[in-house]
Amino acid sequence: MRALVFDFDGLILDTETSVYEAWRIVYEEHDQVLPRDRWLTRIGTDGSAFDPLLELRERVGETLDAEQIKQRRMAYHRAHIEKLDQMPGVRACLEHARAESIGTAIASSSPFYWVSGHVERLGLTPFFDQIVTAEHVSAAKPAPDLYLRATELLGVDPRDAIALEDSPNGVQSAKAAGLYCIAVPGPMTRTLCFEGADSVMASLDERPAGEWIAQAAAARDADRRVSSSR
Repeated sequence: MRALVFDFDGLILDTETSVYEAWRIVYEEHDQVLPRDRWLTRIGTDGSAFDPLLELRERVGETLDAEQIKQRRMAYHRAHIEKLDQMPGVRACLEHARAESIGTAIASSSPFYWVSGHVERLGLTPFFDQIVTAEHVSAAKPAPDLYLRATELLGVDPRDAIALEDSPNGVQSAKAAGLYCIAVPGPMTRTLCFEGADSVMASLDERPAGEWIAQAAAARDADRRVSSSR
């Protein structure tokens, strides 16, 4: 395997919980309950599957001050997210990739400023060769565009890369692009179905990176032998 391509939200940093909590509080202030099941459809995408502001407007039947709501939820979000550290196992995984000359990239449906800002804050910028975000492709996940662009920039065949994802939408994107995909569910996505992934780990520190990378390489080699024998 020549490359590791990481999702960002929920995999490198648990931004998803604080975003959900910020919106949940906004809903409670209007005597409403934010539907968690519908919220989960947003994770791993550009969020177009469910617009929480539009939903709230339809429920309360009144004109809402969108800017005021944005300021309130962003204040809550910033206060919580700036205290967050990277998810367990992320740095060790990146250090292993560097030591083994394995290419690294981020493929995220979030905006570039969001991803790059947090990566810099966490001190992880030197570990990534490429950061590909929503602005760089025509379609966000679950379309394959982000992973295809990331592997293109890394100069590797998608079949020689491993995707690390925390959402079913992300898994679908990675598999459609031809990558081997390991699901690493985060706090918001642990109850979801990851049957489309090649394997599932509870955390990136569940096993040494060299172990699961070797397992992925062996599985890919076996697939190629089967294909060549047909």
